[in-house]
Amino acid sequence: MMPEQVPLPPAALRLRCDTEALAANWTALDALSGAARAGAAIKADCYGLGVSAAVPALAAAGCRDWFVAHWQEATKAVRHVPAAQVSVLHGPMSDAEAAYAGALGVRPVLNSLAQVQRWLAAGGGPCDLMVDTGINRLGLPLAEIGDPAVAMLDIEICLSHLASSDEDCAQNALQLARFSAVRSAVRARRYSLCNSAGIALGADYHFDLTRPGLALYGGVPRSELAGSIAQVAFPEAAVIQVRDLVAGESVGYNGTFVAPAPMRVGVIAVGYADGYLRCWSGRGHVCWQDKLLPVLGRVSMDMTIIDLAGAENCGEGDWLGLEYALPEASSASGLSQYELLTLLGRRFARRE
Repeated sequence: MMPEQVPLPPAALRLRCDTEALAANWTALDALSGAARAGAAIKADCYGLGVSAAVPALAAAGCRDWFVAHWQEATKAVRHVPAAQVSVLHGPMSDAEAAYAGALGVRPVLNSLAQVQRWLAAGGGPCDLMVDTGINRLGLPLAEIGDPAVAMLDIEICLSHLASSDEDCAQNALQLARFSAVRSAVRARRYSLCNSAGIALGADYHFDLTRPGLALYGGVPRSELAGSIAQVAFPEAAVIQVRDLVAGESVGYNGTFVAPAPMRVGVIAVGYADGYLRCWSGRGHVCWQDKLLPVLGRVSMDMTIIDLAGAENCGEGDWLGLEYALPEASSASGLSQYELLTLLGRRFARRE
């Protein structure tokens, strides 16, 4: 029998995206945005959860504005939503990219006078304009917003990006003041400043459109959002072997854990190649029937060892949930909530 005639065995890793929680998070953030509408940052494959699962759920909830970083991401997004609703944050870096944006029907986010001129030379059309108000990444400098070429643009959304909205600091108010001045100087149909954390800063920051990302997917960047945001990502790994240890035996690389007594342990099919990094060594937990089972020793590339004490019925082939409520997981691991999501590797089976 040829290999192609034999079904591919199922993955030993899976990632469940709770689309009901995702939709509820968007609805909550839309309500918290007041008179503004909430869009959705869906870059990095919806922060690792999968465009094909997340975008239809968000669209059904009412989202109509979508933000990606790369052209490849735009190509995937338009399979699920109208191209005219999709904005590409990195903008056209070449004439070919400007032509591609026009052909696909998405809006490029123009970040410099060179991109402005490139877009106009390609025939123009609806676009977005990013203005830098202090983060010093992408965006037209404030000194250039009065350039005659900017006035020639057909701008749907004029946007900027907050640098420190997850903190209470003077930079937030400074960026707000600068963007308010931009609103008076640049003609656009809509204006947008807020990311997830910025929504919690209050109505002055909301303008016409907010652009949540992290909070859609279960992240809580400010305490004000804690009661409104539900966990969305539920990664799970299968037990691939159960072992019995005697007192004095070590587990994993470099023997960093030594059994103090006879122990039953399990090997699960997840490791740092999947985004479950070595920072979880000796401090992570997995979930089995409402019980937390600790990680023992070092996380390796494809495997992690766990203590099966108190989980007598857990055996090979059973599924265990990684401890992944983002605020708590971030505190335990030292990773940011963004990293926890976007590090989840492609070996996790997702709905494509």
